Amino acid sequence: MEFLFSKKGFLQKSKRHNRYFYSMKKKHIVVLTGAGISAESGLKTFRDGDGLWNGYNVYDVATPGAWQKDPEMVLEFYNARRKDVAAAEPNAAHFALAALEKDFDVTIVTQNIDDLHERGGSTNIIHLHGEIFKMRSEIDESLIYEIRGDIKLGDKAADGAQLRPHIVWFEEPVPMIEKAVALMYDCDYFVVVGTSLQVYPAASLLHYAPPYLPKFIIDKKIPDVQRSATLTLIEKPATEGVKELRKLLMT
Repeated sequence: MEFLFSKKGFLQKSKRHNRYFYSMKKKHIVVLTGAGISAESGLKTFRDGDGLWNGYNVYDVATPGAWQKDPEMVLEFYNARRKDVAAAEPNAAHFALAALEKDFDVTIVTQNIDDLHERGGSTNIIHLHGEIFKMRSEIDESLIYEIRGDIKLGDKAADGAQLRPHIVWFEEPVPMIEKAVALMYDCDYFVVVGTSLQVYPAASLLHYAPPYLPKFIIDKKIPDVQRSATLTLIEKPATEGVKELRKLLMT
């Protein structure tokens, strides 16, 4: 291939057709996804009501204090979640976001710990809150392993420490948030799908997005956010809203 630069972009010469055509850089979309998109695949979350998840209180299974107090119960909880995720399937919203990659450069920033975006076909994913199919040393956060079965008390990492779910619990720092914040200044569109924007620091991404940046919020119940000329609200479930998003982006 041969390339020439023009004000409109790069002119790429096709040897097959012996002519030049414009090869423009794809626009970059950053998509923040939350519990709502996974819920449509049948996965329950703490968002479902009163901070409970199948009878578990968030502070009993998803905090460092809970791990110190009753690690066996914490492992039991996440072992069950791992089975739930393995049985779930990506839904139309996951597939639709993956399909956007044909026309856009897409980065998924997800608060969800499942792998439904991966199985839905998305190729560039940042997991803010960890991944259910990984485990790590409770001491050395860099010792991370794949896990498909159960984690048991007595299962050790290479450093001899107990293995725990590779999940960012409440009250723990979110290591990937800085990378996500940087994306707010390196994208052409910011999309929020299926999140109440109540969990920080993930919810702060909307505030970091520059005022001029086109933004879209998709949720069956739009959260309380400041309206602006650059914000489009799509009050629909993720499976329906992402379809509408594509139409808006392609017009």
